[in-house]
Amino acid sequence: MKNTSVQCPALVVSAPSSGSGKTTVVAALARHFHLQGKRVRVFKTGPDFIDPRFLEFASHHPVYQLDFWMCGEKHCKALIAEAAKDADLILIEGVMGMFDGHCSSADIATRLGIPVLAVIDAGAMAQTFGALAYGLANYRDDIEMFGVVANRVGSIHHAQMLQESLPESLAFCGWLPKDGDITLPERHLGLVQADELDDLDIRLDRAAGLIGEHGAVSLPPSTVFDEVFDDTVSPMLAGKTIAIARDRAFSFIYRANVDLLKMLGAKLHFFSPVLGDSLPKCDALYLPGGYPELSAGALAENQRLIEQIKQHVEQGKPCLAECGGMLYLNRALKTLDGMTTTLSGVLEAESAMQPKLAALGMVEADFNPYRDGGAAADHYVLDDDNKYVLRGHTFHYSTTQSTEQVLTQPFTQRGHKTDPVWFKNNLIASYIHWYFPSNPALVADIFLGNVIKR
Repeated sequence: MKNTSVQCPALVVSAPSSGSGKTTVVAALARHFHLQGKRVRVFKTGPDFIDPRFLEFASHHPVYQLDFWMCGEKHCKALIAEAAKDADLILIEGVMGMFDGHCSSADIATRLGIPVLAVIDAGAMAQTFGALAYGLANYRDDIEMFGVVANRVGSIHHAQMLQESLPESLAFCGWLPKDGDITLPERHLGLVQADELDDLDIRLDRAAGLIGEHGAVSLPPSTVFDEVFDDTVSPMLAGKTIAIARDRAFSFIYRANVDLLKMLGAKLHFFSPVLGDSLPKCDALYLPGGYPELSAGALAENQRLIEQIKQHVEQGKPCLAECGGMLYLNRALKTLDGMTTTLSGVLEAESAMQPKLAALGMVEADFNPYRDGGAAADHYVLDDDNKYVLRGHTFHYSTTQSTEQVLTQPFTQRGHKTDPVWFKNNLIASYIHWYFPSNPALVADIFLGNVIKR
């Protein structure tokens, strides 16, 4: 196939640290240019579920994740090239600080050839703003800095001091004030979910107005992207129906996962456990993560669904439960206030919420049944071609004690063991939010019920 390229203006929006206001600024820019009639496509660096929903509301387009390790570099480049075909602007929200992580915002910018727009929380500084911006721009010599946006600025005079502190080589692209009307509320896993804010459009329009009033952000020059195509996927799930829980308790679903299941030929049927739905007629069940602890009462009341899921599992039908989806299947969940809620009891396991983070990071698991030492081996021997390896990430505040059998032992990017993957019949449960495109054939086997049978 002849190599071709596509062009589109693009920016990686990064910051010195988490909490600087990247999501607010990206959302403001996306809505600002959308209101100007521009087609804006937004991506999120890292395995975030919550920020992308705000960015989808702002841009009126789906948002996908980018991470060279979890997703694969070829897959990420294919997503960007596809977006560049019909977009007027691509915005990529960074993760944590600009240089943090195995696939940092700086790495994304450099390897995709995209300039960086830095967001700096200037709420408690003046001239130090310039020093911090200079450090971001010059820490690595492979970074092209487009400019700097100041966030949480106290006044016009404050903004002028910040702008004057910058070296001539760095453009001041504007500022956002300290404004509670555009601040996005948070909870223990990050921001409150976008669907919970009735006034979100008002907040986004206000943020867009402010970035237009106090900003000087113009479209950057076009970046040239090589047109990359993902590997062809066979319709291994043709004729199969997968029921997927989706509501405020089960909302952590990668769009790329849904896309892949459709590409594999599956028919998808979404349902809401919280709203009292029963289990749709299906060949396989997918229970993604979310906030089941906030809807424990409603979930426990839906006894009909619980009995249907128990029957589904007892019949040996495939089921994949991720993090919050697994908590829902456990016997009980103890919340932070000390109350214990009885849940479905499909799995012989109990979980408890805790105020501090229990686990965070990228992980991978080898589902190879011929791995040295068996499925629960303490050491990790990957296949040469990674045929049975699936990647994803964990981010949870609960702990789980389970007596179910261990299918495989996941490891982090740094080689540390993390919570195991448990199984019962053809039910696979873990704290991991799997990224399906990292191994389409294995994902198909999971939903066909072939993994446990090997």
